[in-house]
Amino acid sequence: MKTKVFIDGSEGTTGLRIHERISVRDDIELLTIDPEKRKDPEERSRLINASDITFLCLPDAAARESAALATGENVVVIDASTAHRTEAGWAYGFAELSKGHREAIKNGKRIAVPGCHATGFISLVYPMIAGGMMPSDYPVSAFSLTGYSGGGKKMIAAYEDADKKNDLFAPREYALTQQHKHLKEMKAITGLDRLPLFSPIVDDYYSGMLVTVPLYTDLLKGATLEGVREYFKEYYKNERFITVADAEDEAAASGFLSGNTFSGYDGLKIYVTGNDERILLSSHFDNLGKGASGAAMQCMNIVLGCAEDKGLNL
Repeated sequence: MKTKVFIDGSEGTTGLRIHERISVRDDIELLTIDPEKRKDPEERSRLINASDITFLCLPDAAARESAALATGENVVVIDASTAHRTEAGWAYGFAELSKGHREAIKNGKRIAVPGCHATGFISLVYPMIAGGMMPSDYPVSAFSLTGYSGGGKKMIAAYEDADKKNDLFAPREYALTQQHKHLKEMKAITGLDRLPLFSPIVDDYYSGMLVTVPLYTDLLKGATLEGVREYFKEYYKNERFITVADAEDEAAASGFLSGNTFSGYDGLKIYVTGNDERILLSSHFDNLGKGASGAAMQCMNIVLGCAEDKGLNL
């Protein structure tokens, strides 16, 4: 019997990507809504409760409204918005962080997909704190380089306009007030005592993300460059979606990491570079893949008990 899936908000970037991925699967029956009834709560409620799994690809307020419509006891809701990522009763959809995270996704009825910037940041900081290598009061900072697709339809249109403004040809730093919406989950999921200093940068390419956390080893516990690299390799050694680069990795050895390298890829690669005094932890992935629709699909696969990478590009 096919799994019935409904996508609430299938017109946005993440919703469209999930729709594309699901439409080619022979184990899924996709429930669709009449375009004229997209905002009709009764019709959305009917489809949500007729589904086995509903994806929410909506603004936060709308996602909360739709989650409340899921009254069927067997309906699994996978929310790609920011709304529920730190909410009690919602599993955080980053299975690689721990056995407990994967089990919570497998057995949960409410699953929150991590934010794209948060995915890169948490993949680096969570293991450091969990393993006792980084104290929770470490003054963490990070920067993130992303393609413009993460900004949604309006930003995509601005960057792809034939007469786009001159400043869109160069990297642009944003969230200057230190109020980025992913900060809350960055702190809560990793166990940091305070919010990190975070500087995201959007550039003139479609998709791909590079998140970097710089560290002073004298503020860590017995850390060396090679020791940290080997720690990450051990931490993620059995994970299909996450790899850790060797010291001789071609990209790192070149002295450059490009933000768009993993566009279209659903995995994530970690680099540990620098020296024994100052280390750079870098997480490299696609903001539309492991940072959005790819992570949502992985969560669905875990719920269904099939291969985690089914229908994904690794």
